[in-house]
Formats: sequence, structure tokens, C-alpha cells
Amino acid sequence: MTSSAAAQAQEESRHLVMAAARAADDKLGNDPVALDVAELLSVVEYFFVVSGRNDRQAHAICDAIEERIKVECGRSPIRIEGLREGTWILMDYGDVVIHVFEEEARRYYDLEHLWNAAPRLALPEASAVHSQD
Repeated sequence: MTSSAAAQAQEESRHLVMAAARAADDKLGNDPVALDVAELLSVVEYFFVVSGRNDRQAHAICDAIEERIKVECGRSPIRIEGLREGTWILMDYGDVVIHVFEEEARRYYDLEHLWNAAPRLALPEASAVHSQD
């Protein structure tokens, strides 16, 4: 891949993450984090992690993200896992993997700590409104 093609692909991945962040914010998702894992993993550019207070909200966040990305980016996930349980929903877009957690599961798996070497991508300011410390 040429450097300009790689830069374009990275920009498209970043755009997808931003669309996911806006959709999660619309559904009051908590503590959104985007991790740039491109240097750590050869097949994924970004992880986007967000949580809902319960499985119902996690499902709503997942649905909103899927719809927003389809409209704004013209893409559908390669696969979605964990919908039945709703405690950890994984949305695989190939270059971006989205993790929608119920809060307790997010604390348990602690992906941000696991991937703490990955730089964080700045997200839209509105997303910070719903973060909880």
C-alpha cells in the first residue's frame, strides 16, 4: 500500500471511530475511549471502547453505532458478537473494533489497561459530557 493510500485508509478508520463516538454519545454512553492500536496490531487501526449502565443501554448504543456508521461511512460490521448476553458486544469492522460493555464487564476486562501502550485518540468534546469518573 502506498503511503497516500495508507494515510487515506487511516483517515477513513478515524472517521469511523468518530462516527461511533457521536452515536455512543447520543445514547449517553459512558467513558468513551479510542485506542490507536495500529503499531501494536497488524490488522486493526483502532479500538473504540464505551459502556452502558446495563445490557439494555449497551444494546441501544450498539444499534446507534451500527446505524450511524452505515449512514456516515457506508459500512456494515463484518460481524457482531455478544448481542445475546449484552455484557460485552464486539463490533468488528476490520480496521476498527468496537467494544460496547456493560459497566461491570468493562471494569472486569479492563481493556484500557491491557492496551495501555496504545495512544489515545482525541474524541469529540460532547462525548466527555457523559463520562463518569
